[in-house]
Amino acid sequence: MQSTRFSFLAIPLAMAVAAAVVMTPTSQAQGPDPKGSAAKKGTFEKIKVHGKALEGNLEGDSPDRDVFVYLPPSYGSEPARRYPVVYFLHGYGIGAEQYWNIMTVPDAADKGGSREMILVHPDANTIYNGSMYSNSPTTGDWEAYVTQDLVGYIDSHYRTVADRNSRGLAGHSMGGYGTFRIGMKHPEVFSALYAMSSCCLMNNPQPPGQGKQAAAPKPAPDNAKAGDGKAKGKGKGGGFANVNSAQAAAWSPNPMNPPQYFDTVVKDGAFQPVIAAKWVANSPLVMVDQYVPSLKKYKAIAMDVGLQDGLITGNRDLDQSLTRLGVTHTFETYEGDHNNRVKERFESKVLPFFSQNLAFPVAGGQKGK
Repeated sequence: MQSTRFSFLAIPLAMAVAAAVVMTPTSQAQGPDPKGSAAKKGTFEKIKVHGKALEGNLEGDSPDRDVFVYLPPSYGSEPARRYPVVYFLHGYGIGAEQYWNIMTVPDAADKGGSREMILVHPDANTIYNGSMYSNSPTTGDWEAYVTQDLVGYIDSHYRTVADRNSRGLAGHSMGGYGTFRIGMKHPEVFSALYAMSSCCLMNNPQPPGQGKQAAAPKPAPDNAKAGDGKAKGKGKGGGFANVNSAQAAAWSPNPMNPPQYFDTVVKDGAFQPVIAAKWVANSPLVMVDQYVPSLKKYKAIAMDVGLQDGLITGNRDLDQSLTRLGVTHTFETYEGDHNNRVKERFESKVLPFFSQNLAFPVAGGQKGK
């Protein structure tokens, strides 16, 4: 749909512009306090975390991934203290650094509207500008990277509360998709989920129109017409010219089909129903019925979407599915489109949500709310 395509495309442009005027993260969160107070500030680091689950991926993407880590103000002064962790998954088309900057993560965490937590933002950019946080021999196993490689590294290198009750998973757009996808499959790792403006909830490519081939499906639309999936600008920087290839690499991989190592929904002008079915099978709206017991293990699940976001229909459908299946959750709509409230809602909604729903250590080393 035209409105869906426009709203999803808008966020990389807005974020890229904003990121250009925001300081690149360093090892220390700095900057003047607008109120002139002496409030303590957290620190943050840019590190590399190796992904064993990403080794040998057929795209040739590096298994060594950039990761941004925020450490709360008391981390350096209270060496015996441990902290819950929130993992945040970025959207398609740009990486974790741009999201980190546009959401001003350290500043949002330092403002005092939430409890002290460690925040972790991994970069999932690929040769086609996004991993879809899926499991594929072409892209690598991003599900295992997040739930095993990344969580294991953070728990072994930082003073975390290494328990599912003290771990949360969140994301925006493609990251919202990843939050539900990974969350459904791995309740043993996380105890709370927050999905912002999730894309790709129903991936149902349709045959091209008679005598005319429609544009390739974007990451968000329901019932999009299918294209041939050929990337116009293979490699980083190709932007949304690569989105169909990113989805094919994630959802219809084929190690026997070099050099791209995936199958497309349309091949030589002919629609491939089996390949289309694989895309449908990777849709949370289709998957959700299979994972009800897993979703019911979560202490809290939240999702939101803007009223002017082209993705609102899919998000409302998922809300209704969760309600039908008896999965306790909250769903909120707000005045805004796909991108213009991301920073505000991360600070005012996402961080307080995890402050309320993760287990925090209390005196004597016991865990408490």
